[in-house]
Amino acid sequence: MARKRPVPRGGRLLELEHESRVLKDNALGDPHVRRLHVWVPPQYDAGGSRGRGRRFPVLFDLVGYTGAGFSHTNWRAFDENLPERAARLIAGRKMPPVILVFPDCFTALGGNQYVNSPAIGRYADYLVRELVPFVDRELRTLPSREHRGCFGKSSGGYGAILHGMKYAGTWGGVANHSGDAYFEFVYRCEWPAVLDVLARHARPRRSPGAVDVPKARRAAARDGRVGRFLEHVWAKQRLTGAEINALMLLCMAATYDPDPRAEHGFQLPVDLETGEWRPDRWRRWLAHDPVRLVARHRKNLASLRALWIDCGWRDQYRIHYGTRLLSEQLRRHRVRHVYEEFDDDHSAIDYRMDRSLPFLARALAP
Repeated sequence: MARKRPVPRGGRLLELEHESRVLKDNALGDPHVRRLHVWVPPQYDAGGSRGRGRRFPVLFDLVGYTGAGFSHTNWRAFDENLPERAARLIAGRKMPPVILVFPDCFTALGGNQYVNSPAIGRYADYLVRELVPFVDRELRTLPSREHRGCFGKSSGGYGAILHGMKYAGTWGGVANHSGDAYFEFVYRCEWPAVLDVLARHARPRRSPGAVDVPKARRAAARDGRVGRFLEHVWAKQRLTGAEINALMLLCMAATYDPDPRAEHGFQLPVDLETGEWRPDRWRRWLAHDPVRLVARHRKNLASLRALWIDCGWRDQYRIHYGTRLLSEQLRRHRVRHVYEEFDDDHSAIDYRMDRSLPFLARALAP
C-alpha cells in the first residue's frame, strides 16, 4: 500500500520580495532583487487575548550547496517539507511556535557558504544587515538575538556555525547538521578529481609524446580552462556528478581565497598541471575551518542560548571526523553544546530536524 502524505497542520506560507543593496553589482552578476518564503505558524493568525498582537521567535533556514530557500518549502513525495515538519512538531507540542524564514542565497557557482566574498557576494551582510531587519519590519517577530536562530545542513550547517561564531549579536541559537569542518578531509582529497574535470577544458588539447613539465605548468596557469569549464556548465541543462563536484570546489575557492587580481577573482590551492599543493593558498582555506576558529570566537559561542551539532557516522564527505574535532574544541573551551551522531550518511537527513528544531525553539522562546 502506498504511504500517505502527512496531513497539513496549518500555518501560512508567505512570499516576500527584497531588493538588496549589498548584493547589487556582485562579481557573478547574480540578481540582487530576490524573493524569500516565510512560514508563520497557526498561532500567528489566532484570535483572542493572545492573538494578533503576539510576537514570535524566528529561525532562518540556511540551505545546503545547490539549494535555495524554495527547495525546502516545495511539495515532497512521501515526506514533509519544512513548514509541514514544523507544523507537526508544533501541533504535537514538541516545540513552541516559531516563524521560519527561507532565504534565497543561490549563486552562479551553485551556492555559497554564507560569508562575505568579493568573488561571490556579501552573503553574511545580506543575512545579518538586510534580511534580519527586513523580516523584523514585515512580521511580528521578537526582534532580538535572544529569540532568533539559524540552522542548516552541509554548507548551511557551515554557515550556521560560522554565524554563531562571528555574528552572535544577531543569532542566539544555532543548529549545524553535517556542516563542513576539518578541511583536510572534506576538501583536500577532492582536488585530484576536480583537476581531471578541468583538464578536459584545457587548450590546446593534450597529445601523446614528450612533455616539458615546467613549460606545461606555465601554460596551464594561463590556458583559460577554468573559464571554459564555467561557461560549459552555465550553458548545460544537466550537469554530471563530477561537474557538480568540480563546480563546488571552485565555489569554495571563491569563498575562502578570493583575489581580485586573479583570473575569475579567486585562487586555487593546487597547481593545475601537476596537482602540487600551494601551501600559501591552502592556509587561506584553513583560516575558515570551524575546527580552527573555536578558540578565537569562544566568547561568542559561549553566549549562544543553544548550540546543536550532529552528523551521520557514514557521511560520504567524511564530515563526521570534522564534527568530532569541532565538538572536542568546543568542550576544550567550555562552550556548552549538544553533539550527536546517527547511523546515516550525508543525504536525506531532514528528519534530524525533529530533534534540532524543538531544541532551538525552546531555547529561543520568550
